Amino acid sequence: MIKPKIICTIGPSSSSSKCLKELKKEGVNIFRINMSHTNLKKLPTVIKNLKKCVGISNICIDTEGAQLRTSIVKKKIFLKKNKIIKIFNQNNISTNEKIFLYPKFDILSVPNKTKIFVGFDGIILKVINRNKKNKFLIAKIIQAGKLESNKGVHIDKKVYLDCLTEKDNLAIKYAIRQGIRKFAMSFVNSGTDIEIIRKIIGYKSFLISKVETLNAIRNLKKISRLTDAILIDRGDLSREVSIEKIPLAQEYIIKSSKKNKTPVYVATNLLETMINDLSPTRAESHDIYSTLKQGAFGLVLAAETAIGKHPIECVKFLKKCIKNFKKSFYI
Repeated sequence: MIKPKIICTIGPSSSSSKCLKELKKEGVNIFRINMSHTNLKKLPTVIKNLKKCVGISNICIDTEGAQLRTSIVKKKIFLKKNKIIKIFNQNNISTNEKIFLYPKFDILSVPNKTKIFVGFDGIILKVINRNKKNKFLIAKIIQAGKLESNKGVHIDKKVYLDCLTEKDNLAIKYAIRQGIRKFAMSFVNSGTDIEIIRKIIGYKSFLISKVETLNAIRNLKKISRLTDAILIDRGDLSREVSIEKIPLAQEYIIKSSKKNKTPVYVATNLLETMINDLSPTRAESHDIYSTLKQGAFGLVLAAETAIGKHPIECVKFLKKCIKNFKKSFYI
């Protein structure tokens, strides 16, 4: 039986040399740099520190991918219900009057009455008009919430986005020059997306394709054949698959990928409680065991190690779960 792997996302909570060395000592296999939350100008410093502490072979660049996000907000802004606001497709600073979204897409292709969801359980807007001359949408807030920087945005209508952003391309090319050979591609929708990134990273690089959309599930057979590994991001997937169906989707993805002998990693909410608390819930412990029992090859810690208070303790708990899971086969 192959020992399940652990991926940790690096962020403010885990970027110190002391923490990185401790995480490596605890057996973390891959250290993930999330480009959705990493400034391109700071990437060289992040990579340099990781190379020194954990080694180049353990670093993975995770792309932004085909995902709309809010631009920078100077500070959190609470937007009240029924407020009218303008939405632009530029990378400027968002305010209480204007929301800027990136990367580039045809914003005028979004029709009236379309709903726009910002973050998870956050602001919901409804498009009420379009300004074709100045290329912006006019929307009404139908669910109040806080506007924050870099939040994922879901439009309740199909819009076309490139599978790699300009930032992704620059980050990948820089990483390759530094000797990095592990990459994760966000929001893979088809085999064509994989072919595009392969032209940049080559076929000797290790590629993890992230399943976060219904299109990825529909095209799973081809995707799992073309990639080195699959990663189920249960958070972003829940934008298109209802939460009560996520366990079924996870089981299906793991079972299908195993037929092609493609390893599967599982991410999101594994140890959500431990972002703030020292102990997980029983439900989280059971989720980890069930995920391993389904045949997951590895487990991914995201917010738990990037911004959580207890990154080392999270890894130690996963190790205990993996150890007990392996023992259960010999009872």
